[in-house]
Amino acid sequence: MAVPVAFFALFFAYPVTAIVGRGLKAEGDWQFGRIGEVLSRPDILDVLWFTTWQALASTALTLLIALPGAYVFARFDFPGKQVLRAVVTVPFVLPTVVVGTAFLALLGRGGLLDELWGVRLDTTVWAILLAHVFFNYAVVVRTVGGLWSQLDPRQEEAARVLGAGRFAAFRRVTLPALAPAVAAAALMVFLFTFTSFGVVQILGGPAYSTLEVEIYRQTAQLLDLPTAAVLTLVQFAAVGAILAVHAATVRRRERALKLVDPAQTSRRPRGAGQWALLGGVLLTALLLILLPLGVLVERSFDGPGGYGIGYYEALQSVGAGGSSTFLVPPLEAVGNSLRYALVATLIALVIGGLAAAALTRRAGRLVRGFDALLMLPLGVSAVTVGFGFLITLDKPPLDLRTSWMLVPLAQALVGVPFVVRTMLPVLRAVDDRLREAAAVLGASPLRAWREVDLPLVRRAVLVAAGFAFAVSLGEFGATVFIARPDNPTLPVAVARLLGRSGELNYGQAMALSTILMLVCAVSLLLLERIRTDRSGEF
Repeated sequence: MAVPVAFFALFFAYPVTAIVGRGLKAEGDWQFGRIGEVLSRPDILDVLWFTTWQALASTALTLLIALPGAYVFARFDFPGKQVLRAVVTVPFVLPTVVVGTAFLALLGRGGLLDELWGVRLDTTVWAILLAHVFFNYAVVVRTVGGLWSQLDPRQEEAARVLGAGRFAAFRRVTLPALAPAVAAAALMVFLFTFTSFGVVQILGGPAYSTLEVEIYRQTAQLLDLPTAAVLTLVQFAAVGAILAVHAATVRRRERALKLVDPAQTSRRPRGAGQWALLGGVLLTALLLILLPLGVLVERSFDGPGGYGIGYYEALQSVGAGGSSTFLVPPLEAVGNSLRYALVATLIALVIGGLAAAALTRRAGRLVRGFDALLMLPLGVSAVTVGFGFLITLDKPPLDLRTSWMLVPLAQALVGVPFVVRTMLPVLRAVDDRLREAAAVLGASPLRAWREVDLPLVRRAVLVAAGFAFAVSLGEFGATVFIARPDNPTLPVAVARLLGRSGELNYGQAMALSTILMLVCAVSLLLLERIRTDRSGEF
């Protein structure tokens, strides 16, 4: 536990505490009265209301659209099922900047809807809600569908034999069993939409602002650290409560249900109703997921002189078309992002692997507290972490402000929870007697780990590495502060291009987003091939 605790203390707790302290201290004294002052401002109350309202609306809309898909993946067996499962999961690993850009190409000025019917939905709440559904569709499908596929269908069939109708059997038998999984999925969707940044920043415009967007505006644009510090504390408290409820929900699900092999519950659709349901889910996947991504790709090739690779070629030069957005060719952001993500993945694997190994040992409250510590980066604004890096890691022996290592360190903070959650169940499943037998035969602890644990968890390590790589590749909130102008990452480069007017900048943003999408999609497809089993869900 020592190395992960030291890592989080130095690169998470220290920067966050420092930035909050600067905001709430004046002449060395804590000014807690600022909390009430900030939270009583009408503009801040509007931000809090919109953050909560849009998160609730996004969660409800996601459940409404994704639950039929969860049922189809759980109960039906059809050609291309695994490919479709990978396709609907692609949005989850995409950076929010790419999601915002894809919907901008579909709903914004000059987008598909604007060209066909003269309708624009950018800078409206509908664009934000649809993008959130796109982003979180797989969370519901994987979480609820994974459990649904393991519920014994004979229980519902028995209820129908006893006289219950189809809806009554579902309401009284299946729904109570699914309720904890639905609640867990809803809480996770609420968490992701409550802390939404890139989607709201790109699609919402100045009219809409979530807590995360407002923290960025107060910190980077207005330099109002007291307000940013208060909003950070509010977000941290809210997300901490969400994670606590989520943990309780997961524990309830694990001890309340007896599950069966998913292979026993899946069959081909029968009857017109089931085939219609399957067709509806396929149509939803086409319109909700494939259409935005397809429009994004199409816009990246649609240049002023017709279709071609002009925008991709422009990525190779500095200041193409009179633009001074970058000090280096935008295409260099691809290599930068890959290098940063690889280093961040290595750091996340080391820290997360050690943490997962520590959590397999039973040590009471100490280990449970350590487990909660690993989830804290999900509850604190990434903007706060990035800005905290700049104001704390600026003195020897940790003067890293000019070092390229700042970016992978920030990315690794987000990747570690994914590594832990992927490796921990597999490590806990390793029989202790195997380690004991190796020790009896004279193996040292290191050799026992190398000869016993590593072969058993190798696939879990590869899956964890894939998730950490995809998450690191798309990290934006912290990286936007610490990525240097001569070494931008792909998400930062896309955001900068979208922030400047001009058709060339817009086209290059679409091209870079397409490249980033392809890299993330390839990572996900590799994950699907090396998943340990069918239960390897979110």
